[in-house]
Amino acid sequence: MDTTTATTPMNLENSPAFTFTASTFQKLHPIEYFRKFVSQGVRPDGRLLNGFRPTTVHVGVITTANGSAMVRLGGTTVVCGIKAEVAEPKLDSPDQGYLVPNVDLSPMCSSAFRPGPPGEQAQVVSDAINRVLKESKVLDLKDLCIEEGKAVWTLWVDIVCVSYDGNIYDAALASVMAALANVRIRNPSYAGGIIKVAGGEAISDENSFRLKLNRTPLSSSFALFDTSLTLLADPNFAEESISQGQISITIDEHDELCAVSKIGAGSSSQALLRQCVDRARERSKELRAIMSAQ
Repeated sequence: MDTTTATTPMNLENSPAFTFTASTFQKLHPIEYFRKFVSQGVRPDGRLLNGFRPTTVHVGVITTANGSAMVRLGGTTVVCGIKAEVAEPKLDSPDQGYLVPNVDLSPMCSSAFRPGPPGEQAQVVSDAINRVLKESKVLDLKDLCIEEGKAVWTLWVDIVCVSYDGNIYDAALASVMAALANVRIRNPSYAGGIIKVAGGEAISDENSFRLKLNRTPLSSSFALFDTSLTLLADPNFAEESISQGQISITIDEHDELCAVSKIGAGSSSQALLRQCVDRARERSKELRAIMSAQ
Protein backbone atom coordinates (compact mmCIF):
# COMPACT_ATOMS: atom_id res chain seq x y z
CA MET A 1 0.00 0.00 0.00
CA ASP A 2 1.41 3.32 -1.04
CA THR A 3 1.62 6.05 1.53
CA THR A 4 2.04 9.71 0.76
CA THR A 5 3.56 12.16 3.17
CA ALA A 6 2.16 15.65 2.83
CA THR A 7 4.41 18.58 3.51
CA THR A 8 3.12 22.00 4.40
CA PRO A 9 5.00 24.89 2.79
CA MET A 10 6.53 27.33 5.28
CA ASN A 11 4.63 30.57 5.59
CA LEU A 12 7.47 33.13 5.54
CA GLU A 13 5.18 35.96 6.51
CA ASN A 14 4.29 34.28 9.78
CA SER A 15 7.81 32.96 10.56
CA PRO A 16 9.73 34.70 13.34
CA ALA A 17 12.07 37.46 12.09
CA PHE A 18 15.66 37.84 13.11
CA THR A 19 16.11 40.93 15.27
CA PHE A 20 19.26 42.45 16.75
CA THR A 21 19.89 44.95 19.45
CA ALA A 22 21.74 48.12 18.41
CA SER A 23 24.97 46.96 20.07
CA THR A 24 24.79 43.56 18.31
CA PHE A 25 24.09 45.20 14.95
CA GLN A 26 27.06 47.51 15.50
CA LYS A 27 29.36 44.54 16.13
CA LEU A 28 28.10 42.52 13.17
CA HIS A 29 27.83 45.37 10.66
CA PRO A 30 29.88 48.30 12.01
CA ILE A 31 30.10 50.22 8.72
CA GLU A 32 26.40 49.95 7.93
CA TYR A 33 25.55 50.84 11.53
CA PHE A 34 27.69 53.95 11.34
CA ARG A 35 26.40 54.87 7.88
CA LYS A 36 22.85 55.09 9.21
CA PHE A 37 23.95 57.79 11.66
CA VAL A 38 26.15 59.67 9.18
CA SER A 39 23.29 59.88 6.70
CA GLN A 40 21.49 61.96 9.34
CA GLY A 41 24.50 64.25 9.89
CA VAL A 42 25.37 62.88 13.33
CA ARG A 43 27.56 60.20 14.87
CA PRO A 44 26.70 57.41 17.34
CA ASP A 45 28.19 59.42 20.24
CA GLY A 46 25.93 62.39 19.44
CA ARG A 47 28.54 64.62 17.84
CA LEU A 48 28.10 66.41 14.54
CA LEU A 49 30.42 65.26 11.77
CA ASN A 50 32.82 68.19 12.32
CA GLY A 51 32.58 68.16 16.12
CA PHE A 52 35.51 67.52 18.45
CA ARG A 53 35.19 65.73 21.77
CA PRO A 54 35.34 67.59 25.12
CA THR A 55 38.94 68.58 25.81
CA THR A 56 40.77 69.48 29.02
CA VAL A 57 44.39 70.48 29.59
CA HIS A 58 46.23 70.53 32.92
CA VAL A 59 49.88 71.51 33.38
CA GLY A 60 52.36 70.75 36.16
CA VAL A 61 50.85 67.34 36.87
CA ILE A 62 54.24 65.66 37.55
CA THR A 63 56.15 67.39 40.33
CA THR A 64 59.42 65.54 39.69
CA ALA A 65 59.59 66.63 36.02
CA ASN A 66 60.92 69.91 34.66
CA GLY A 67 57.64 70.33 32.82
CA SER A 68 54.50 68.29 32.37
CA ALA A 69 50.94 68.34 31.09
CA MET A 70 47.90 66.09 30.83
CA VAL A 71 45.44 66.27 27.95
CA ARG A 72 42.04 64.58 27.87
CA LEU A 73 40.40 64.32 24.47
CA GLY A 74 37.16 62.44 24.98
CA GLY A 75 38.18 58.95 26.11
CA THR A 76 41.84 59.48 25.20
CA THR A 77 44.10 60.68 28.01
CA VAL A 78 47.78 61.49 27.51
CA VAL A 79 50.40 62.61 30.02
CA CYS A 80 53.62 64.27 28.89
CA GLY A 81 56.61 64.66 31.20
CA ILE A 82 59.81 66.48 30.24
CA LYS A 83 63.10 65.85 32.02
CA ALA A 84 66.25 67.91 31.43
CA GLU A 85 69.62 66.13 31.63
CA VAL A 86 73.17 67.30 30.90
CA ALA A 87 74.86 65.69 27.89
CA GLU A 88 77.76 66.19 25.53
CA PRO A 89 76.87 67.93 22.24
CA LYS A 90 77.42 66.46 18.80
CA LEU A 91 80.71 67.29 17.10
CA ASP A 92 78.94 68.88 14.13
CA SER A 93 76.63 70.98 16.34
CA PRO A 94 78.66 71.83 19.47
CA ASP A 95 76.29 74.61 20.56
CA GLN A 96 72.98 72.75 20.24
CA GLY A 97 71.11 70.61 22.73
CA TYR A 98 68.68 67.77 22.12
CA LEU A 99 64.90 67.43 22.03
CA VAL A 100 63.86 63.76 22.09
CA PRO A 101 60.14 62.84 21.99
CA ASN A 102 58.91 59.31 22.63
CA VAL A 103 55.34 57.97 22.66
CA ASP A 104 54.34 54.99 24.79
CA LEU A 105 51.21 53.01 23.88
CA SER A 106 51.05 50.09 26.29
CA PRO A 107 48.40 47.44 27.03
CA MET A 108 47.54 49.50 30.12
CA CYS A 109 45.79 52.09 27.94
CA SER A 110 44.04 49.69 25.55
CA SER A 111 43.78 46.01 24.75
CA ALA A 112 44.60 46.98 21.15
CA PHE A 113 48.28 47.20 22.10
CA ARG A 114 50.69 44.45 23.07
CA PRO A 115 53.57 44.41 25.58
CA GLY A 116 57.12 44.62 24.33
CA PRO A 117 59.03 47.09 22.16
CA PRO A 118 57.17 50.16 20.83
CA GLY A 119 54.64 49.15 18.20
CA GLU A 120 54.25 50.64 14.74
CA GLN A 121 51.62 53.21 15.75
CA ALA A 122 53.73 54.49 18.67
CA GLN A 123 56.74 54.88 16.38
CA VAL A 124 54.69 56.65 13.71
CA VAL A 125 53.31 59.16 16.22
CA SER A 126 56.77 59.70 17.78
CA ASP A 127 58.29 60.36 14.36
CA ALA A 128 55.44 62.71 13.39
CA ILE A 129 55.86 64.77 16.57
CA ASN A 130 59.64 64.87 16.17
CA ARG A 131 59.25 66.03 12.57
CA VAL A 132 56.82 68.81 13.49
CA LEU A 133 59.05 70.04 16.33
CA LYS A 134 62.09 70.19 14.05
CA GLU A 135 60.53 71.49 10.84
CA SER A 136 58.45 74.10 12.66
CA LYS A 137 61.53 75.13 14.67
CA VAL A 138 59.48 75.17 17.83
CA LEU A 139 62.62 75.53 19.95
CA ASP A 140 66.04 76.94 19.11
CA LEU A 141 68.32 74.11 20.23
CA LYS A 142 71.07 76.69 20.83
CA ASP A 143 69.06 77.86 23.83
CA LEU A 144 69.90 74.49 25.39
CA CYS A 145 73.67 75.07 25.24
CA ILE A 146 75.48 75.28 28.59
CA GLU A 147 79.07 75.51 27.33
CA GLU A 148 79.78 75.22 23.61
CA GLY A 149 81.47 71.95 22.75
CA LYS A 150 81.33 70.82 26.37
CA ALA A 151 77.83 70.52 27.75
CA VAL A 152 74.23 70.96 26.59
CA TRP A 153 70.77 70.10 27.85
CA THR A 154 68.88 67.06 26.60
CA LEU A 155 65.11 67.34 26.94
CA TRP A 156 63.56 63.88 27.21
CA VAL A 157 59.92 64.28 26.15
CA ASP A 158 58.03 61.20 27.32
CA ILE A 159 54.41 60.95 26.18
CA VAL A 160 52.44 58.20 27.92
CA CYS A 161 48.92 57.26 26.88
CA VAL A 162 46.87 56.50 30.00
CA SER A 163 43.64 55.60 28.17
CA TYR A 164 43.15 55.21 24.44
CA ASP A 165 40.05 55.96 22.41
CA GLY A 166 41.45 57.19 19.11
CA ASN A 167 43.17 60.32 17.77
CA ILE A 168 46.34 59.88 19.78
CA TYR A 169 48.32 62.31 17.60
CA ASP A 170 46.22 65.40 18.40
CA ALA A 171 46.26 64.64 22.12
CA ALA A 172 49.98 63.83 22.18
CA LEU A 173 51.08 66.96 20.30
CA ALA A 174 48.89 69.18 22.50
CA SER A 175 50.39 67.62 25.63
CA VAL A 176 53.93 68.21 24.31
CA MET A 177 53.29 71.88 23.58
CA ALA A 178 51.63 72.45 26.95
CA ALA A 179 54.48 70.66 28.76
CA LEU A 180 57.18 72.62 26.88
CA ALA A 181 55.50 75.87 27.94
CA ASN A 182 55.54 74.57 31.52
CA VAL A 183 59.26 73.68 31.58
CA ARG A 184 61.56 75.36 34.09
CA ILE A 185 65.26 74.49 34.25
CA ARG A 186 67.61 75.61 37.01
CA ASN A 187 70.40 77.89 35.84
CA PRO A 188 73.58 75.88 35.19
CA SER A 189 77.22 76.94 35.17
CA TYR A 190 80.30 75.31 33.67
CA ALA A 191 83.67 75.81 35.33
CA GLY A 192 86.76 73.61 35.38
CA GLY A 193 84.99 70.83 33.53
CA ILE A 194 82.29 70.60 36.19
CA ILE A 195 78.60 71.36 35.69
CA LYS A 196 76.95 73.09 38.62
CA VAL A 197 73.23 73.58 38.94
CA ALA A 198 71.66 75.78 41.58
CA GLY A 199 69.66 73.74 44.06
CA GLY A 200 68.31 73.66 47.55
CA GLU A 201 66.14 76.76 47.48
CA ALA A 202 62.72 76.84 45.88
CA ILE A 203 62.73 77.30 42.14
CA SER A 204 62.19 80.91 41.06
CA ASP A 205 62.77 83.31 38.19
CA GLU A 206 66.17 84.14 39.66
CA ASN A 207 67.58 80.61 39.73
CA SER A 208 65.85 79.08 36.68
CA PHE A 209 64.81 79.79 33.13
CA ARG A 210 61.88 78.94 30.88
CA LEU A 211 62.03 77.76 27.31
CA LYS A 212 61.45 80.28 24.55
CA LEU A 213 59.00 78.71 22.12
CA ASN A 214 59.13 80.16 18.62
CA ARG A 215 55.92 78.44 17.49
CA THR A 216 53.20 76.35 19.09
CA PRO A 217 51.83 73.97 16.44
CA LEU A 218 48.63 72.07 17.25
CA SER A 219 47.02 69.35 15.19
CA SER A 220 43.46 68.57 14.11
CA SER A 221 42.76 65.14 12.63
CA PHE A 222 39.92 63.93 10.40
CA ALA A 223 38.91 60.41 9.41
CA LEU A 224 37.83 59.64 5.83
CA PHE A 225 34.67 57.54 5.91
CA ASP A 226 32.56 55.86 3.22
CA THR A 227 34.83 56.10 0.15
CA SER A 228 36.27 59.33 1.53
CA LEU A 229 33.10 61.33 0.91
CA THR A 230 32.60 62.13 4.58
CA LEU A 231 34.98 63.84 7.01
CA LEU A 232 34.81 62.92 10.69
CA ALA A 233 36.63 65.34 12.98
CA ASP A 234 38.54 63.91 15.94
CA PRO A 235 37.79 60.23 15.25
CA ASN A 236 37.47 57.86 18.18
CA PHE A 237 38.81 54.31 18.11
CA ALA A 238 35.67 52.79 16.59
CA GLU A 239 35.62 55.42 13.85
CA GLU A 240 39.31 54.96 13.09
CA SER A 241 38.82 51.22 12.69
CA ILE A 242 36.24 51.62 9.89
CA SER A 243 37.73 54.66 8.13
CA GLN A 244 39.51 54.57 4.78
CA GLY A 245 42.22 56.97 5.92
CA GLN A 246 43.05 59.95 8.09
CA ILE A 247 44.24 63.51 7.49
CA SER A 248 46.04 65.59 10.13
CA ILE A 249 46.42 69.35 9.75
CA THR A 250 48.91 71.17 11.99
CA ILE A 251 48.40 74.92 12.52
CA ASP A 252 50.46 77.42 14.55
CA GLU A 253 49.27 80.37 16.62
CA HIS A 254 49.35 82.67 13.56
CA ASP A 255 47.01 80.39 11.57
CA GLU A 256 49.95 79.33 9.42
CA LEU A 257 50.12 75.79 8.11
CA CYS A 258 52.94 73.77 9.71
CA ALA A 259 52.28 70.28 8.37
CA VAL A 260 49.79 68.13 6.49
CA SER A 261 49.94 64.35 6.84
CA LYS A 262 47.74 61.60 5.45
CA ILE A 263 47.58 57.88 6.16
CA GLY A 264 45.43 55.20 4.59
CA ALA A 265 44.10 54.60 1.09
CA GLY A 266 41.25 57.10 1.10
CA SER A 267 41.29 59.75 -1.62
CA SER A 268 41.49 63.45 -0.78
CA SER A 269 40.64 66.19 -3.25
CA GLN A 270 41.79 69.79 -2.97
CA ALA A 271 38.29 70.78 -1.86
CA LEU A 272 38.42 68.15 0.90
CA LEU A 273 41.83 69.38 2.06
CA ARG A 274 40.61 72.97 2.13
CA GLN A 275 37.68 71.85 4.26
CA CYS A 276 40.10 70.19 6.68
CA VAL A 277 42.34 73.26 6.87
CA ASP A 278 39.42 75.62 7.51
CA ARG A 279 38.07 73.45 10.33
CA ALA A 280 41.59 72.95 11.73
CA ARG A 281 42.05 76.73 12.01
CA GLU A 282 38.81 76.96 14.00
CA ARG A 283 39.83 74.05 16.21
CA SER A 284 43.29 75.54 16.77
CA LYS A 285 41.72 78.68 18.26
CA GLU A 286 39.41 76.60 20.45
CA LEU A 287 42.26 74.47 21.79
CA ARG A 288 44.53 77.46 22.43
CA ALA A 289 41.76 79.09 24.46
CA ILE A 290 41.55 75.95 26.58
CA MET A 291 45.32 75.86 27.06
CA SER A 292 45.61 79.57 27.88
CA ALA A 293 43.03 79.16 30.66
CA GLN A 294 45.68 77.24 32.69
